[in-house]
Amino acid sequence: MSDDFNPLADGKRPRPAGPDGAKPPRAVEYLGIIPARGGSRGVPRKNIKSLCGHPLIAWTIRAAAEARLLDDFVVSTEDEEIAAVSRDYGARVLRRPQELAADETISRDVIAHVLEATGARRAVLLQPTSPVRSPGLPDRVIGAFKAGPWDSMATGFEQLVYPPHGVEHRRQDIKSVFVNDGSVIVSTRETVLGGSLFGRRAGTLVVSREENVDIDDEFDFWLAEKVLERALALGWDIEPRRAGR
Repeated sequence: MSDDFNPLADGKRPRPAGPDGAKPPRAVEYLGIIPARGGSRGVPRKNIKSLCGHPLIAWTIRAAAEARLLDDFVVSTEDEEIAAVSRDYGARVLRRPQELAADETISRDVIAHVLEATGARRAVLLQPTSPVRSPGLPDRVIGAFKAGPWDSMATGFEQLVYPPHGVEHRRQDIKSVFVNDGSVIVSTRETVLGGSLFGRRAGTLVVSREENVDIDDEFDFWLAEKVLERALALGWDIEPRRAGR
């Protein structure tokens, strides 16, 4: 597998050098990163398993392609078949080293590899296992990130936390915590390369419940299919498209 991805001047095409030939291309400001390794314990070949007629990863590629605030996006993988499917749906591919494709590999290490390889200044993580995104969701998250002095901005939901079973409690004793769903996470280069995906100033954006679907097993696939079928019936323009169509 060869690297398709080459960081471009404005995220889309090279910027010609000036008369003195001295100015290098600008680094990509907001780079979408779709991490997709070949191995999967819960569901074999999960990232390219069919979901509503398209490979799982294709739903996230469509979301990245439609995002106006992304300068560019790339699929990070070590797998030839995933790379081929990603290209078929219009994505470019950055080869991931085998050591970053192990079960114990964490997302931050993969993102750091992409940032170091491309020079991008902001990482926008788009997990392919979160296929349900309303139209424009990545742009909403990037917009929220831009609105404040954040190290990161993540989508997710509020999870109620009850006292242990057997402990009598009042309604006001029930707390809630924010849980990021992995759908969209914007992080600065400095935060990621400094050893954190979120940093000290971690912003949050609560999204609709249906957008929290995160696929880990066959039941999740079934649930995602039902949610996507409903979303498409409601007119969400999110269905994947093959390149050139």
